[in-house]
Amino acid sequence: MQIHYLSEGNSVLNHFLAQIRNVTVQNDSMRFRRNIERIGEIMAYELSKNMTYKTVAIPTPLGTKTTTAIADQLVLCSVLRAGLPLHLGFLNYFDDAENGFISAYRNHPNNDENFEILVQYQAISDLNGKNLILVDPMLATGQSLVAVFNKLMENSAPKEIHIAVVIAAPEGIAYLEQHLPDHCHLWVAALDEKLNEQSYIVPGLGDAGDLAYGKKL
Repeated sequence: MQIHYLSEGNSVLNHFLAQIRNVTVQNDSMRFRRNIERIGEIMAYELSKNMTYKTVAIPTPLGTKTTTAIADQLVLCSVLRAGLPLHLGFLNYFDDAENGFISAYRNHPNNDENFEILVQYQAISDLNGKNLILVDPMLATGQSLVAVFNKLMENSAPKEIHIAVVIAAPEGIAYLEQHLPDHCHLWVAALDEKLNEQSYIVPGLGDAGDLAYGKKL
């Protein structure tokens, strides 16, 4: 798996990452969603540098300009519900992309710390021969993304596979490296220290879905 770390140098990306972590800022859910969206826009720009381009001739009021445009067919897919603001950020830049949505959540059957990942819903277009961009804000254990990936790949053969996450734990990255194909690209806005005993990212930011949309039952 090819891993791209995006926050190693100073940029406005780190400014937005600081705001989504800050407990005095993140409680404003509208601002939290907007900051995740802006992070998605920056990540989309960086990811766009790895795409295939074609030469096009553009008519202007005073002539013709030869330039380049994205040649790949894109399918943008987010993991519900936390992935929606990040999805929107990518869609702001890849506005011609087809869209898909898939659910995944931690199920605690015995009401303890042990959990399994359940994938119960998907709505996505044909992925065959296209570039899949799978987005989810948090990469903790990696089990959710692998479960989602396996579900999407059941009857599909994308041309390229890109996974974009805002905050990742080393354990999650290691799990993806063990279970995903070598040709996958993983885009990480920020790498954190570790997982705690409950498998949440430290220092992380909390529950991205709750911060964006309110606490769930």
